[in-house]
Amino acid sequence: MHGPSPDALHPFNGEPHTVFLKNVVTRPTIEIGDYTYYNDEAHAADFENRNVRYHFDFVGDRLTIGRFCALAQGTTFIMSGANHAMTGFSTYPFNIFQDGWEQGFDPATIFDHLKGDTLVENDVWFGTNATVMPGVTICSGAIIGAHAVVASDVPPYAVVVGNPGRVVKLRFPERIIERLLEIAWWDWPVERIARHLDAIRGADLAALEAAAAQDIPLDAAGKAG
Repeated sequence: MHGPSPDALHPFNGEPHTVFLKNVVTRPTIEIGDYTYYNDEAHAADFENRNVRYHFDFVGDRLTIGRFCALAQGTTFIMSGANHAMTGFSTYPFNIFQDGWEQGFDPATIFDHLKGDTLVENDVWFGTNATVMPGVTICSGAIIGAHAVVASDVPPYAVVVGNPGRVVKLRFPERIIERLLEIAWWDWPVERIARHLDAIRGADLAALEAAAAQDIPLDAAGKAG
């Protein structure tokens, strides 16, 4: 009842179209949580090269994706290295071609405008060909629709669609969302998650709260710690 190992490369019956991403990512500037997977019929294992774009070491931005996220084929992260200078009349990157065109180039015209790290929290579902722009934070429980282009932060348990991506609704009332974030089932040990899958997969907040109240260690005084 513990589910697949988070260290499994191909957790879906050994099929190569699905990978637990943390096991195929090698860049130190990408961090992926346990059980987050990517599905791609042809290139699942090459996620960091094909789907994390313009991610250059000299820029220094990081991509962090939490636990239990589901990434459909074509989910793409555009990183800060994609930015061009926009302070002058032309955005053409003359400097990258060298041969004298780098002379007089001021790196501040790009680096002063970078968006920073990209963060995806936990239990986020990305539809086919969703695109995330630099510096975005997508909070836990969100759903990013197919072909959406996310250029601004996404609140918890929001549904985002379109280009530019926009929040069309929250999945649950705000009071329930607040409680779900407090429970944070994705942070539980996997054995505890396995014991309470019905509550996690269900839509009964009382049942999930009851599950959250179980297995809490007691301190020396016999009180919940």
